[in-house]
Amino acid sequence: MKILIIEDDLEAAAYLTKAFREAGIVADHASDGESGLFMATENVYDVAIIDRMLPRRDGLSVITELRRKGVHTPVLILSALGQVDDRVTGLRAGGDDYLPKPYAFSELLARVEVLGRRKGTPEQDVLYRVGDLELDRLSHEVRRGGKEILLQPREFRLLEYLMKNAGQVVTRTMLLENVWDYHFDPQTNVIDVHVSRLRSKIEKDFSQPLLKTIRGAGYMIKDEG
Repeated sequence: MKILIIEDDLEAAAYLTKAFREAGIVADHASDGESGLFMATENVYDVAIIDRMLPRRDGLSVITELRRKGVHTPVLILSALGQVDDRVTGLRAGGDDYLPKPYAFSELLARVEVLGRRKGTPEQDVLYRVGDLELDRLSHEVRRGGKEILLQPREFRLLEYLMKNAGQVVTRTMLLENVWDYHFDPQTNVIDVHVSRLRSKIEKDFSQPLLKTIRGAGYMIKDEG
């Protein structure tokens, strides 16, 4: 599972990020509403945790704008505003759950896991298609021409990110930050090795290549048919 935490309290955000990663959940962090809105729009997350009171753009405004843009990522609102009217306002703004502060991390984790299992996300957020290649984010199934392709977890995340950005050049740095979740020398060949393995799996026995290496730039997945 991959989640986004939009929280301006840096100490609290660092604690949550560490706790979620220890629970096996990848957690990205944005410290203000504008940055959080951009990250939630440009990346695919299973759940977003959003504080109500944020700099640059308040949490409810972020949620409303996400829904207007057609982003249906489940949202859990965290807030010191815990009265009934506050919770109702948050849910009506497009939130899926509301947890007042202070809270126990065990409860927050349980709520995030429940939201992450929801199957009601519209197809455009769940199923990616490039030509006859399909990737289902919920079932973690990949098929090409109706034939199932078995991928390792890292290969699946790599293909997922490439297909989300189909038709666009994806740099090695972008892949390191969004698929590997850490920063190191973008010249390392770990990217090339995984791309090569992925290419062999999705293009074996198929005449039409989809995954291209853009010399000096990165990679692109695109249907040229």
